[in-house]
Amino acid sequence: MYKIIITLTIQYPKGEKMDNNMDKEKLINKLIDFIMNMVREANANGVVVGLSGGIDSSLVATLCSKALGRERVLGIIMPEKNSNPLDKEHALLIAKKLNIKYIISDITEILKAFGAGGYVPTREFDRMSDGNLKARIRMCILYYFANKNNLLVAGTSNKSELYMGYGTKYGDLGSDFLVIGNLFKSEVRDLARYLEIPEEIINKPPSAGLWEGQMDEEELGISYQLLDKILKRIEKGESKEKISKDLSVPISKVEGILKRIESNKHKLGPIFPK
Repeated sequence: MYKIIITLTIQYPKGEKMDNNMDKEKLINKLIDFIMNMVREANANGVVVGLSGGIDSSLVATLCSKALGRERVLGIIMPEKNSNPLDKEHALLIAKKLNIKYIISDITEILKAFGAGGYVPTREFDRMSDGNLKARIRMCILYYFANKNNLLVAGTSNKSELYMGYGTKYGDLGSDFLVIGNLFKSEVRDLARYLEIPEEIINKPPSAGLWEGQMDEEELGISYQLLDKILKRIEKGESKEKISKDLSVPISKVEGILKRIESNKHKLGPIFPK
């Protein structure tokens, strides 16, 4: 039997069932209270959100706008020369829909200054090092504007990503609090649709945008829909044998997920001796 609990050094709201519209409204109110409390306790002026054009950041920006008012939310759009143009288009779409202030901060020249692969003639692009560099540069930009304007960085990682360690340490996993840190990806999609986030954003294949053609589910080797079903059962403490049988998935797939969760725990916060 396996029992897994996510432990984070940054704060995130506790889970809430979301079976119908009443549950969704209850969850939205809980998330709004969480955001308001975080900003109030920090005596901050509001929040900054990195707008990637994806469903997670769009939902976080929407919830922050509901909690704080549009004038207290700053969106930062951070493309680079190899970015999918659709991502910038969708980031602008949500910023304009919410009528929040936004800044476009292109990171191409920063990548060149680092001598990153694919941005200087002498180096080939490396997915691990150069992809993570992009995420870390974006984190630095978010904190620059946060410090400059007395804002908190609202993180956009969801629970499925956190379990799988699917994020960059001190990159997209770096934030002051996680608005959707206890929502699985499938729950993010449900709530986004309920809050009328544009369908073209909801239906777009998830991507971290770290290299051309990069897709989350392809990298993870599993669809979020199936992954969430497995993660929820792991969270309940079901055995890998039961999960495999009930969901008709190879036991090796469940074991691979369990191994990945264990090996990526270090991404959830500093590890120190007890």
